[in-house]
Amino acid sequence: MAQSPRYLQIKKYLNDKIQSRSWPPGYKIPTEIELSEQFSVSRMTANKAIRDLVKDGFLERTPRLGTFVCQKKAESPLMEIRNIAAEVKNRGHDYANKVINQTTVEANDDIALWLGVRHGTSVYFTQIVHYENDTPIQLEERWVNPDFVPDYIEQDFTQQTPNEYLVQTCPLSDIEHTVEAILPAKRVSDLLMMASGSPCLLLNRRTWSDKNLISTALLYHPGDKYKLSSRSQV
Repeated sequence: MAQSPRYLQIKKYLNDKIQSRSWPPGYKIPTEIELSEQFSVSRMTANKAIRDLVKDGFLERTPRLGTFVCQKKAESPLMEIRNIAAEVKNRGHDYANKVINQTTVEANDDIALWLGVRHGTSVYFTQIVHYENDTPIQLEERWVNPDFVPDYIEQDFTQQTPNEYLVQTCPLSDIEHTVEAILPAKRVSDLLMMASGSPCLLLNRRTWSDKNLISTALLYHPGDKYKLSSRSQV
């Protein structure tokens, strides 16, 4: 098997340190010079690995001070894990879902980074559309590390949502959320029965059990049918 580009090896090294919490939020990572010497590459190669992780939101650069592991965003712990089936039923509406995919896949570069595994690692993948009164309100695309949740792929998710199963099976210790408004790809628009060009909310959620990163999920919501909220004490 061909060896991955050197910058990807550096990127994986840095990401492994971050995901394992060996480098906690606020930790100053090695400089480009130190990384270039450690991996016997040019500074440009080391810089590319760092830039990718800055772009992905894992690192932040501070002029004249260095590059640091990103602090957790203030809003992240305010967002609670909610079971969408319970949300719909609590509103007095009918809940249903449709399982589009439930299979094992090889992690590409993006999923490997977000799930903290090696490129090409076999991971579980589910793709489910959630409905409220027969109207699609969420497309859930979830990747799960089978090392920590080995029976995930065998579940009947028409009877229990992935979120509900994970909460019951793995005591969750950490949650990370990012939220953005996007123009979705056609496959997303079609599954959510959205008009072409309509925006949606994308919630990227990662969950840990103890110190193990067990799941990463992309949750798409039609912008005109769904809203996200958080609440905290001050």
